[in-house]
Amino acid sequence: MTTTTVGVLAIQGGVIEHISLLHRASEYLHSHSSPIKIPNFRFIQVRTVLQLSECDALIIPGGESTTMSIVAQRLGLLEPLRQFVKVDHKPVWGTCAGLVMLASAASATKQGGQELIGGLDVKVLRNRYGTQIQSFVADLDLSKILGEEENQKPFRGVFIRAPVVEELDQEKGVEVVGVYKGKEKEDIVAVKQGNVFGTSFHPELTEDVRIHVWWLRRVVEALKEKEST
Repeated sequence: MTTTTVGVLAIQGGVIEHISLLHRASEYLHSHSSPIKIPNFRFIQVRTVLQLSECDALIIPGGESTTMSIVAQRLGLLEPLRQFVKVDHKPVWGTCAGLVMLASAASATKQGGQELIGGLDVKVLRNRYGTQIQSFVADLDLSKILGEEENQKPFRGVFIRAPVVEELDQEKGVEVVGVYKGKEKEDIVAVKQGNVFGTSFHPELTEDVRIHVWWLRRVVEALKEKEST
């Protein structure tokens, strides 16, 4: 059986938490019947260009996006990450700061702006809900990715200094797949476009494995499709 390597960018954020849920998601997929053949998975922390080159897919976790971009540049990872996402079109998922990194533009950045990886034709607003002490947990409707049956139990999204998507380009295939219904309006908190998926919230800080299961399925489907072309 083939092995699929999934990396988690290990600069900041919930790296171990993501890897833990990835292992649980893999166990779930191997224990449930599936129309697609599920490979063996290998999950690694990514801090070098060599480690990135081993990956078939990648998660960019939360943290402080400006710091993450500076550290990635110092490690020589920024351009290889852009190649990974926008040229090689490998599956990538960004959570919170990872979503910011994958956006084509960001507002409310620090003076001088910041380097982004890109891949999602969206503009994000950083720190939409304020400081860390204003963090919160909220029920989310994620039926567009989880399906109606899996979505019967609301997903509890953890928001910590979270960004939201304030502009998107539907003509380029950006799809809204999750919103937070706040008091004032609905905020876009999950989007996907081709090989790229982004969430404002932190699924890795919950015990809920559903999004990780869904994403690993997408990784398998994307790799299978690539092999057939």
